[in-house]
Amino acid sequence: MTRAELAPFLQKHRLGVQSTVSASGDPQAAVVGIAITPELEIVFDTLDTTRKCRNLRANPRIAFVIGWDQEITVQLEGIADEPTGAERERILEVYFLAYPDGRDRLAWKGITHFRVRPTWIRYSNFNVGGEIVEIQV
Repeated sequence: MTRAELAPFLQKHRLGVQSTVSASGDPQAAVVGIAITPELEIVFDTLDTTRKCRNLRANPRIAFVIGWDQEITVQLEGIADEPTGAERERILEVYFLAYPDGRDRLAWKGITHFRVRPTWIRYSNFNVGGEIVEIQV
């Protein structure tokens, strides 16, 4: 797996498990719908009343597991933010390509969109003769 091959692999997946840390230090995980930019950024939406939102606003570090079918997965760590202006519009276009109904959710009270910029990525294929590759970010 190369960096160039990673975006198409990730873009095949619509769900990921994200993990954040609460103010008291407790790990918290949730399945979220994801969209992947060509730059390997992860985009997801959530409500501002969720634990993940509260956690990320206090501590933007986040981890993801994406893909587990056929024993092939990506582990990813990164920094989350809530872009504004032109950057927000850019990531929303990527998100709406994956989730056209996401436009309808813009009307929801408290909806927000996070972008995750990876700081560490590991691709693992646990099949016979498995491959584990750390990809430079």
